[in-house]
Amino acid sequence: MDALITSPQNPRVKEALKLWDKRDRDRSQKFIIEGYRELLRAVDSGHTIDLLFICRELFLGLNEEDLIARLQKNRVPVLPCSEAVFRKLSYRDRPDGLLAVAPQQHKTVAHLEQLLKNKKNPFLIVAEAIEKPGNLGTILRSADAVGIDGVIVCDPCTDIHNPNVVRASVGTLFTVPVVEATSVETLTWLKAKQIAILAATPSAKQEFTKTDMTVPLAIVVGTEQLGLSEQWLREADLQVRIPMLGVADSLNAAMATTLLLYEALRQRAG
Repeated sequence: MDALITSPQNPRVKEALKLWDKRDRDRSQKFIIEGYRELLRAVDSGHTIDLLFICRELFLGLNEEDLIARLQKNRVPVLPCSEAVFRKLSYRDRPDGLLAVAPQQHKTVAHLEQLLKNKKNPFLIVAEAIEKPGNLGTILRSADAVGIDGVIVCDPCTDIHNPNVVRASVGTLFTVPVVEATSVETLTWLKAKQIAILAATPSAKQEFTKTDMTVPLAIVVGTEQLGLSEQWLREADLQVRIPMLGVADSLNAAMATTLLLYEALRQRAG
């Protein structure tokens, strides 16, 4: 283990700080994983870790040392920091003393196709142009909860390696197969695989609870402000709505996705 880092001018600290900016993440193809649960899920999933900053004064429990030992066994550099330096590195109001730098992973529909090779009844989410990192992270968390087979992020407005995606997903970014593709590529692939496209839109006539979700299915959700594009609405096999009895005409994208996912789970388990 290296000597304690007490200055934010340390070269490794300065390089890590750059990764809060998308341009530097794109340039370096690296990103930040902060937090015990997030890092544990990344490690358990086999995600490579380049280096780890720690601050023992900020640890919340007793499990951190076991995780550090696992990383050291894999020859990951572990860099102890003073509390002041770690708080500068951290993206959180209440950091828990663990922050890693890791290489990005970008997967395509070809990767998802391999995973689904022996799957008879695939269950997917397509997230079109989701703008808010917190919403995308929450969608991943809900996807993990229902055992989704994969999430396709189409025409992304949000970088899937944004620290708020990692945080809101509570590390399920690493437990759910996540691929990136264009809408055209995804539509072509879904049609070829005969996976029904279910579009959620307030203008649909049929309620989501009255629609058969037991077939091979891709639930498609759109942007927070505009909803799904005309392209997806036009190509959808099914259109459903979530009843809205108040003055609001739609739900938050992540909340709507969670309702649809759990209805599909209820039907598919029945």
